Amino acid sequence: MKKIINTENAPAAIGPYSQAVEVNGMLYISGQVPINPSTGKVEAEDITAQTEQVMRNIDAILTQAGYSFSDVIKSTCLLADMDDFKAMNEVYGRYYKENPPARAAFAVKALPLGVKVEIETIAAK
Repeated sequence: MKKIINTENAPAAIGPYSQAVEVNGMLYISGQVPINPSTGKVEAEDITAQTEQVMRNIDAILTQAGYSFSDVIKSTCLLADMDDFKAMNEVYGRYYKENPPARAAFAVKALPLGVKVEIETIAAK
């Protein structure tokens, strides 16, 4: 059965989608952008701070659903500029010190709200 996951500790959806959906022991987290859920705004300007906010948003959703970063099996990282890959990767790596998930990273033409990074996450129990 499909369960919709929602928390006030991560940004509200800015379109017709859910923060996350859980089904059959799998958690699918929608792409997270660096919106501060307290203000509803993008406050971070550089890639390092934006990635940190994205990872905090993912953490809040994982926690709300009863998962953790150790349950993450796949991430997809979208970057507005591939030159930001190294800095994004440094922040990302702090959250996956052991047994990191499978991952893909792509440069895209543009991201919502003009942000530098968006990360989609899949976790499993």
